[in-house]
Amino acid sequence: MQSFKKHLTVLTLQTMNITLETIDELAHLARLKFDEQDKSKIKADLDRILVFCMQLNKVDTEGVEPLIYLSDRVNNLREDVVVSDISQEEALHNAPHADSDYFKVAKVINK
Repeated sequence: MQSFKKHLTVLTLQTMNITLETIDELAHLARLKFDEQDKSKIKADLDRILVFCMQLNKVDTEGVEPLIYLSDRVNNLREDVVVSDISQEEALHNAPHADSDYFKVAKVINK
């Protein structure tokens, strides 16, 4: 089954043709605008990417396990313990603007 998927991917890449219309569609989806010079550069870049993908598909990966994690290490997590390092008064002491219990900040959302 894996070799069938790989073969299908190779066929798809080989028949894929990047046109300026394809670039226009991608630009529309990404809400971008390109001039003609940029479009030709992007087309060349995408063509090189497809060629590289075709080269990757030629690599024999039979018997190679899929990589799920980059490392076999396991996180050693510490116990989550609430610790009060600073009191409320100490936190408010250096605040530029503070109320009795809260920091005062400028309004950022207008309703």
